Amino acid sequence: MTVTRTGEEAREADPRRWWGLVVIALAQLMVVLDATIVNIALPSAQTDLGISDGNRQWVITAYTLAFGGLLLLGGRIADLAGRKRTFVIGLIGFAAASALGGAATSAGMLFGARALQGVFAAVLAPSALSLLTTTFTDPRERGKAFGIYGALAGSGSAIGFIVGGVLTEYLDWRWCLYVNVPIAVIAVIGAYALLHDSPVHAGARLDVPGVLLGCGGLVAIVYGFAEAESRGWTDALVLSLFAAGAALLTAFVTWQTRAPVPLLPLHIVRDRNRAGCFLTMALAVIGLFGLFLFMTYYLQVILGYSPVMTGLAFLPLTAAIIIGSTQIAARLLDHVAPRLLMAPGALLAATGMVLLTQLTVNSSYAAHVLPALILMGLGMGLIFMPVFATATAGVAPQDSGVTSATINTSQQVGGSIGTALLNTIATTSSAAYITAHLTTPARRELVTQQGIVHGYTVAIWWAAAIMLLAGVVAALMVTTKPPSHGTPHPTPAEETVT
Repeated sequence: MTVTRTGEEAREADPRRWWGLVVIALAQLMVVLDATIVNIALPSAQTDLGISDGNRQWVITAYTLAFGGLLLLGGRIADLAGRKRTFVIGLIGFAAASALGGAATSAGMLFGARALQGVFAAVLAPSALSLLTTTFTDPRERGKAFGIYGALAGSGSAIGFIVGGVLTEYLDWRWCLYVNVPIAVIAVIGAYALLHDSPVHAGARLDVPGVLLGCGGLVAIVYGFAEAESRGWTDALVLSLFAAGAALLTAFVTWQTRAPVPLLPLHIVRDRNRAGCFLTMALAVIGLFGLFLFMTYYLQVILGYSPVMTGLAFLPLTAAIIIGSTQIAARLLDHVAPRLLMAPGALLAATGMVLLTQLTVNSSYAAHVLPALILMGLGMGLIFMPVFATATAGVAPQDSGVTSATINTSQQVGGSIGTALLNTIATTSSAAYITAHLTTPARRELVTQQGIVHGYTVAIWWAAAIMLLAGVVAALMVTTKPPSHGTPHPTPAEETVT
């Protein structure tokens, strides 16, 4: 007799699965906050290691380049080698790279450690999300689990500013890297004790040409955006990187239609709902990451906040993202269509950004910044949670890793685009304002500050427009219905027991 049962039933609702979620959440938080935790520590690290102004960007770029470029490879390795195994390997490698970076005695050593962090993060992040996908298959439990995961994914960057500020001011910049070691140790112990994995897909193998084309294209694109921030968009190297990235990714897509075992099965991105989620994520993060950069400088340079105060100023944003994900989106996703959360979420976030376009050199935090951060946080919480839950619903077990990697790639590439694009808009607008308004040397300091803030507000207008576009994409492309309306999300695993 053949009986079909879902992976949740076969697992008989492991009572420790919620503790497993804590382990997965720790790992995800570590990966996400590491993209920003060193930002506030960067001036101290630059002084200690004698890093030039031209090379300091590599402390950030080395991490994002390796992370964003290798995510597809990391996701497929997780599918082939087993998600729990790659999760643990990613944790150990990330901790070792963090310790190496904390002990850095030269700029090159720090850059290399940050790149190594990115390599292991590219293995760890998709493993974490795919473990979550295969652990929580019941729609009601998925809502709670993905609410927590979405909250951390959305607020991790802001938490990075807080932790980075505290560690830099009261300990040393090196602790921004050392702090990952105890977190990883706890997560490794928890993984062995609490996490379970489905069997490895038999007969699968790695698509080497796909790895070279896909990862090479992503590296070129991410590197191009990183260089555009400092060199300008018309620089020959930047244009060459974009052209090479586009060519490699085009060749990658062509190869995936013929590859015996593709790195990224195209049915994953052909699905309308998943494609809508990937695009919504990328567009939303473009606006969010650019804003993190501007608000950090606005609070420190214009309002004169210390690193710790700057980090704490982001706390309401973090709290609002957590509330939006866990208390609103997670409770409603079982009853309303995902787009009815994503689209209003984008509108809320864009409204918060529009409020920030009214900033001046004399704006107060309580009256002008705080309301905007709360609106943005609630909006991003309504976006992140349903994006993660919807994009991973119904994915075959052997494709859960690469699907998770594609979501993370959307987030990482969107962040790279947002930082580079919006920073370019801000600096160009600032320079034009200062040139037009600097009439006497006596007004230089005031006009310079006004010009900087003007540049931020112009860029934030663009961020708001991109956020609205994310809402339109979600409304038009993500058409799936909630389980309670008779069209349940398929579970990612079904077992046939004979």
